[in-house]
Amino acid sequence: SAASDVYKRQEGNVPLRTDVFKEKQTMIRKATMQDLPAIVDIYAYARNFMVKTGNANQWGDVYPQEKLLRDDIAQKQLYMIEQSGAICGVFVFIIGEDPTYAKIDGAWLDNDAYVTIHRIAASGLVRHAARDCIRWALKHYGNVRADTHPNNKAMQHVLESSGFARCGLI
Repeated sequence: SAASDVYKRQEGNVPLRTDVFKEKQTMIRKATMQDLPAIVDIYAYARNFMVKTGNANQWGDVYPQEKLLRDDIAQKQLYMIEQSGAICGVFVFIIGEDPTYAKIDGAWLDNDAYVTIHRIAASGLVRHAARDCIRWALKHYGNVRADTHPNNKAMQHVLESSGFARCGLI
């Protein structure tokens, strides 16, 4: 598999617009098994979007597989993004050290406690679902890390415009 660019938000780099987050009536909640059909559909939509935007290799045709999604739900680390009752996106949220980030080709901005966002996917129903996820994580936890494929220019833009700095490769 290809290396992933890793990012961490730099404090004070870009203002966090929590006012936008509140205005949209966005709710972030843990996913349940009842959400699984919608989650599968959202990831299918995201894979198609990735192909259309030049990133055919990051998730291929089947990632993430349903078994992984079920495991994420069981571990209570798969979250839903909702606006006005509509499911707008999903993401994996890990509190505490992420073994994926134990070794990077580069350097983190700090060694403080952190949370990790993985596998953000939007349904296409609204704009900025990924930014809403990031705003929520920053508001509640502050120190956030994320990674994305070198071909995922859309996610790189979201991370960089949200104040994250590229720290290296994993």
